[in-house]
Amino acid sequence: MAGRFEPLPGGGAAVALDEVEISILRSLAVQLMELIGPGDEPEPDADPLAALFAEGPSEPPSDPALRRLFPDAYGDDSEELRAAASDFRRFTENDLRARKRQDALVVVRALDGLAAGGFDGSGGREGGDGGAVLKLTPEESRAWLGALNDLRLTIATRLEITEDEESERLYRLPDSDPRKPMVMAYLWLGALQESLVETLMA
Repeated sequence: MAGRFEPLPGGGAAVALDEVEISILRSLAVQLMELIGPGDEPEPDADPLAALFAEGPSEPPSDPALRRLFPDAYGDDSEELRAAASDFRRFTENDLRARKRQDALVVVRALDGLAAGGFDGSGGREGGDGGAVLKLTPEESRAWLGALNDLRLTIATRLEITEDEESERLYRLPDSDPRKPMVMAYLWLGALQESLVETLMA
């Protein structure tokens, strides 16, 4: 099971992770939540009715990674479609930000639960070699899938990857290249995401 998700009886997925992998995944998920931020959401103590009709931003984010996570709904540059994309963003981006933050939070909480259970086999979590077996419900699995996808999109933007051919060249980067750690994380997340998709479709 090491490094790959496998199905659990009754639904959900499980994967063996070592302590380094758990630490990296948690750090990336926290950074993703910080990147996404709260957007233009109302304050928690705001009028609930006003919050229901609160509008979000109408312009794309300035950060390229955020633009990839929250793209325009319409790609055409015509004035009419730009206006439609602006309206769509204003009424949907806050909800989308909240969902993406929640997905990342599910990842963090699941990993924190692993750490709280220890790496000595308590709670059936032992994975060997200082690791643990992460077990996810079907709902948690879907949240993980969303968060893994968002992490890969973010890292791909930072690495300026836009096509599959460009990701292939990453395998040939020398160890001395400063991008290598980020590349390794990108490829690893891709393998995790692929195995989770296969598990959920099985």
